Formats: sequence, C-alpha cells, structure tokens
Amino acid sequence: MRYPAFLKPNGTIGFVAPSFGCATEPYLSAFDNAQRRWKEMGYRLQLGPNCYAQEGIGISNTPEKCGEELWTSYCGTDNDCIISCGGGELMCEILDYVDFARIRQAPPKWYMGFSDNTNMTFLLTTLCDTAAIYGPCASAFGMEPWHPSVQDAMDLLTGRKLAFDGYDKWEREWLKDEEHPLLPYNVTEPSVIRYILPDGSTNIESLRGDAGDGGGADMNRERGENADGGMDRGRGANADRGCGATVQADRTNQTDCTPQIDYKGRLLGGCMDCLVNLLGTRYDRVRDFTDRYKDDGILWFLESCDLNVMSIRRAMWQMEHAGWFEHCCGFVIGRPLCHGQEMMGLDQYRAVYEVIRKYHVPVLMDIDIGHLSPMMPLINGSIGHVVSDGSTYRIEMSLT
Repeated sequence: MRYPAFLKPNGTIGFVAPSFGCATEPYLSAFDNAQRRWKEMGYRLQLGPNCYAQEGIGISNTPEKCGEELWTSYCGTDNDCIISCGGGELMCEILDYVDFARIRQAPPKWYMGFSDNTNMTFLLTTLCDTAAIYGPCASAFGMEPWHPSVQDAMDLLTGRKLAFDGYDKWEREWLKDEEHPLLPYNVTEPSVIRYILPDGSTNIESLRGDAGDGGGADMNRERGENADGGMDRGRGANADRGCGATVQADRTNQTDCTPQIDYKGRLLGGCMDCLVNLLGTRYDRVRDFTDRYKDDGILWFLESCDLNVMSIRRAMWQMEHAGWFEHCCGFVIGRPLCHGQEMMGLDQYRAVYEVIRKYHVPVLMDIDIGHLSPMMPLINGSIGHVVSDGSTYRIEMSLT
C-alpha cells in the first residue's frame, strides 16, 4: 500500500471538481471562506479550472474536462494534496478520461472527499494500491466555527491525528442555505451506536432473537457468554479470514453487561450508491485487492445517500454475491440518509445484517461516516482498529 506524505506547514492544497463544483450558494460562499481560513493558517492554494464551473450534467464540466483536471492535478507538482470541491451525481462518467496508469506511477498524494468522490477514493486504493481519505469536501471547511470532525479531517491531512472518537450528536436537519452559507452542523440528535457481535449478541431491537445462528439467541448468548459461562470469544468465528477480532463481555451485575469489542483489518469502502455502480465494470478489481490483502482481513466501511432500505438490501446482496466480502473481518456502517425508515418490515439494520450475517464478524452501525453529519475521516487502505464498549467507539488507523 502506498501512503502519501502528510501536508506540511505552508504546503499547497489543490482543489478539483470531478463532481459538483462550488458555483452556487451555499457552497460558493463556504468555499471562499474556507480558502480564507486556509490562507490565514499559512497554506498556499491551487485551484483547478472546474472549481467554479457548472457546465456539466451532474458534475462541474464535461466528463472529458473533469477527468483531465483530476488526473493531471494528481500527477502534477503544483500541489501537495487534493481536496474535492464537492459530491454530485455522475462522477462515474469521468473515469474513462482518468489516466489511472499514470496515477499508479506518480508519487502518491492525499486525495480527500466523500459521496460521489468514492469513484476516486475507492479506485485509488483498489486500482493503484494508494491510500485516500474518505472525508469532508472543501466547502465544509468554510463553516464557522469548525465542528470537531472538520478539525479532525484537517488533523488527519496534516498527520497530527490517526485515531478518532465518535461524536456526541449528529445532524438530522441541515440548516445551511443561500442566506446562511457558513452555519456549522446543526447537531441535535444524540449519537447511539448499534452493534452485532459474532455470536449474535446485539442491542438492535429488530434483530433480537434473530441475529444468532439459526435465529434463536437466548439471554446468555445476548450477553455474549460462551456455553460454559466463559466470556472470552477469542478471535471469533472468522479467525481464518485474517481478522484480529476479540469480542468479550464484562459482567457488571446480574442483569447487565458491557461488551468489549475490538477488531482490526484493512479499511475499504465508501458510499454504497457509487460502489454498486462500479461493480461488474472494468473498474471493479475488488476481488484482486481483497485476495492480495486477505491476510489482513478487510474491514468494510459503508454508508449510503439516495438508497432507501430496500435499495440498501439490494446493494448489500449485490456486493456479497460479487464476492467482495469474502475476506471480510468486520464492518462499520454509517447512518444512512434514510435513517429511521421502515418498509414492509425492513429497517436499515436488517437491510445490512441479514445479508452478511453468515460471516460471523463484528458489525458497528450508526457510525459517524457519511451523509448525516458529522463524519469521521477514514483512510481507505490503512489498517483500521475499532474499539467499542457498545456506547462509545474509537477507530485508530496505522499506515502499514
């Protein structure tokens, strides 16, 4: 895995718009304010030709111009790292005009973005063995004041932090608009993480009694106990997949227990909307990648934007049947934009878990990644180490 050098003081941040640019409010004013902030911090800025463009359909410009801007900026020497201007709809169409062969030969540099930018952050890792940051786009850095997650993204880009804790609250309703372009995240909802352990133990009500082998988890299994009353699950049922997972429960009294969840693997993932669109195309080299790193185990992180719960279920089914999860050692799943939706008895938890339950690996859900801010920045291609007590969590990353 190729890891770029971190952004140094007074370094140059490059900006590209392979998806939407920052041509309209509130993104225009937010991007301008972000540039002011970065200049005050001592950084130089290099803007690509499409940053303020709105000539394309679902992206800033034509696929040809967006593709050329992306790979020439990445392979050029005018910047030290790249932050995408924004997400969008049709970044997939630029891929035929991105010279991935040249990118593989160029010195690696950090690329950061999310949502539609999965088309770059994911493919940099799977096609070019190059790490990339799944994190906020440029306009997020224009908010006043910065949310801790935005500072975390900057600290990751500069190498000051490689471990991050979940945030206290999340944003259900976005208040930023044309008249209030610099508003911070409107965090009002308490963060509550959900977990499913390899033995079927879970704190998700809709899965209770249905998450264990054969669907019959009794109370001892829900508390994470072995049949002989012991608590240590060791490496779990997926030890042969390279999973360094230890899941155990610490009895605090007769009626309660605190799970101690600890697992690691090579981080891979992004926005499911984009991932399933890549699946089966000539850009799908996921099986080659997961086979190459199978000894590490693949720690999938996934979130979704436009997908409803049925679409999430179909996306998970499609990835599973394409063999993407063959060497998985665990999952972290972000809050979907359809958070709380239920359709014909299917909710966001069953949509994911009923497809991957056969792997018997730890799963954390409603994690701070994706479209319901805030989002924790994650390095695609790094070794991720997830630690949780069932109510809080931390993800540490190492560059090995």
